[in-house]
Amino acid sequence: MKIFVLVKEVPDTYGDRKLNLETGLADRGAGDVVLDEITERALEVALSYAGRNEGTEVVALSMAPESSTASVRRALAIGAGSAVHIADEQLVGADLGLTAEVLAAAIRRGAPDLVITGNLSTDGSAGVIPAMLAEHLGFAQATALSAVEITAESVSGTRAADAGSQPVSAPLPAVISITEALPDARFPNFKGIMAAKKKPLEVLSLADLGVSADPGAAPRTIMTSVAEKPPRAAGVKITDEGDAAAQLVDFLVQNRLV
Repeated sequence: MKIFVLVKEVPDTYGDRKLNLETGLADRGAGDVVLDEITERALEVALSYAGRNEGTEVVALSMAPESSTASVRRALAIGAGSAVHIADEQLVGADLGLTAEVLAAAIRRGAPDLVITGNLSTDGSAGVIPAMLAEHLGFAQATALSAVEITAESVSGTRAADAGSQPVSAPLPAVISITEALPDARFPNFKGIMAAKKKPLEVLSLADLGVSADPGAAPRTIMTSVAEKPPRAAGVKITDEGDAAAQLVDFLVQNRLV
């Protein structure tokens, strides 16, 4: 079986994250960047299956700037057998539609049986890429899984719902996304880090994938404005003069909280 895992470099969640007010893009020069934890968990799902099933090929796939090689190599150090890094200046600021189109082209080129992603990236948090990929590829999809079971013919799992949980299954080929309910990724040891330097890492451009970033070729999302987040306003202070309870109820009613 061949499994593609989407991995993504994001600004470190422990640091300050800012938007560039001219471009509307995340300012990646403002702090450290790391491999998104949810994509490491997705990689762990693939590696756990590969560890029990000889002959399984795990490929890490990332669409990221050329400077992101170290993050892609981390996926190899964790245990992926090879990696595909899509790097092209024309992809700076790519919207969800273009991102899905590019990733789908790379996946189609590799012809995997299963694609595993995180449900939400830490930076964008859109949560729609897995479904968009499935649509582009014509694959079955099972999203937001909190448990996963992979076989040679299908994938199944559990999706949390407000009233309980839903068992879902899909035949291969399929796209699945997982939540933080899945285990943490294994930590890359020294042997894995050294081995990662020799593992195949293919760098692709838009031309290699036959995809155009020209907005005239397909409708794209347009940013209309961007502004700095306003400072947090002071809260409402209630002074108890025997009517604090009534004031609190009035506040809750006015804000439609009761």
